[in-house]
Amino acid sequence: MSIDPSESHELVRRQRELASLYATAKSLTALGELDEVLQSIVRHAHDLMGTDFTYLSLVADGRLSARAAEGTISATFLSATIPAGVGLGGKVLATRRPQWVRNYAASTHIDHDAGFDRLVGTEDLVALLGVPLVIRDEVVGALFAAYRSERSFHAGEIALLSAFADHAAVALDNARLYEESRTALQDLQVAYRRIEEHVAVVERAQAIHEALTGVVLEGGTPDDVAQLLADQLGGTVTLLEAPEQRSGRVTTTVDDGVARSVAPIQAGDSRLGALAWSRPAGPGVSEDMDLRTLERATHILGLLILKERAVAEASERLSGELLTELLVGGPGISPAQRARTRARGIDADRLNLVLVADSASLSSTDLLRHLHDIARDRAGLAGEHLGRATMIVPSADDDRTVEEVHKRLRRSLGGPVAVVGERAAGHDWSRAFSLTSRCAAVMRAIGHTDKGVTTGRYALFAMVFDADRARELDRFLATSVGPLADYDQRRGTDLVGTLSAYYDHRANVAATARALHVHVNTLLKRLDRVSDVLGADWRTENDLELQLGVRLHRLRDL
Repeated sequence: MSIDPSESHELVRRQRELASLYATAKSLTALGELDEVLQSIVRHAHDLMGTDFTYLSLVADGRLSARAAEGTISATFLSATIPAGVGLGGKVLATRRPQWVRNYAASTHIDHDAGFDRLVGTEDLVALLGVPLVIRDEVVGALFAAYRSERSFHAGEIALLSAFADHAAVALDNARLYEESRTALQDLQVAYRRIEEHVAVVERAQAIHEALTGVVLEGGTPDDVAQLLADQLGGTVTLLEAPEQRSGRVTTTVDDGVARSVAPIQAGDSRLGALAWSRPAGPGVSEDMDLRTLERATHILGLLILKERAVAEASERLSGELLTELLVGGPGISPAQRARTRARGIDADRLNLVLVADSASLSSTDLLRHLHDIARDRAGLAGEHLGRATMIVPSADDDRTVEEVHKRLRRSLGGPVAVVGERAAGHDWSRAFSLTSRCAAVMRAIGHTDKGVTTGRYALFAMVFDADRARELDRFLATSVGPLADYDQRRGTDLVGTLSAYYDHRANVAATARALHVHVNTLLKRLDRVSDVLGADWRTENDLELQLGVRLHRLRDL
């Protein structure tokens, strides 16, 4: 089985990021010197982001000073120090959020420092992204990723560096805790036993983190991580879809003898969920460290969730690309298309039903997220084509398939949605899409916003949108409403629109006049003009044909 190049690239990128995650996790458990940990952080961040260079600055005595760098040109860059309120770093510290500029030297949105600007010139620094390093709700510094050319930073890069910065903050916290423990051991011999217990707790936390890293590297899911935490910490650990509080810190409540701690899972400004740990209430030697372990586990989960989303988005993007190829190509399947669909476990020869979903309240992008799930379950393809949420699936019973898709979509969305399907004869998906797309427009126009039907249910309107019957339609319109449409075109009037409103209001002159916002006498004069064009007996002879012609003429422009 051949592997698609885009999938292979995504796999390689994911393996590289996971490898960097594993190396960073090792830094967490190493308990090395602070400078050693700082250099390890910037080295792994540099490898992970693939930028020209990275550096890390810490806040001390009101100044932000560079402490470690990777990929820099000048050895003097580590002497960089600026007041904590200026530069891009100052904005990161003040807002506690990621900040970036396309061109640092040219930016007018930051307060410049002359000394640092000279280093910017030496390093040829142009584009710069900075994210905060937060330890227990305190911003202690910032991690920066820089390019030597002008560019923007997209949301995925910002989220990834933010998640890595959360990991880096854990490493800093561990290093500081290690130094504090070592100093306390040296200065307070009387506290030896307490320190010994503390080290044991740290080692336990290290072992948990190593186990968590192993789960991730073995392809575990977020639920696997939650189960491992429950096994190691005791009690129950539940993965929540959304955090229950706005704070980024762990919160603990006690009710009926049960303590419940909730730790939000975040990546930068993105809230990805939360971990809830429940256990019997009571004091414990390792309680504080266990809460830190819970909080640090959210950083690993944040990266894992981001990776899973990236893989899912790549899969959905490939599904959309394959769908577009089938729709824009001629009838039939090329060997390359057949191979690519087979690589995804899809039999292209069985893809015989094209469906379009439409909602008055949701965008095609929102609908598409749900269609992707359905397409995976039905061995089909989903994507956005010409602005419409579209899916191609195998079907033995088209009416039943469309109804089932409609029910599932409606259940997922919790609101009305229209789904229309057409069988693609001879693998002519383009023709089937054109018909379903136009019929979806008709359904919305006539108020059918919550149905799951095939185009056969709209046989009267199908010929309007079927290119193979365009000449039939032209002849019908020419003999029914054609003279009136020609008159409108020559005189700049809208007698067809007047007649459409007249039929919509069941030939009630007063109601039609109100709908058109004209006086009754004005409407009567227009109807007399219709008589001049079509003949005095237009109300009695071929009335049904004329009504149909007017309706189809108006619908044709949808």
